[in-house]
Amino acid sequence: MIHRPPGVSAFEFVVLAGLRTAQLMRGCTPRIAGAHKVIVTAQIEIAAGKVVRAHDLIALPVE
Repeated sequence: MIHRPPGVSAFEFVVLAGLRTAQLMRGCTPRIAGAHKVIVTAQIEIAAGKVVRAHDLIALPVE
């Protein structure tokens, strides 16, 4: 079982995983290594912090 990161609601996790799965199915490069199904890959990427919400990027300082 993949555990969602703190601060991400269950609904948001599912939506984000679905969007990332669609990207992976269109041919985007996975950000983790392993031979998993695309939905599991998407969930692991989110849990590892390799995929974040768009509004999280806005709050990051620009260098």
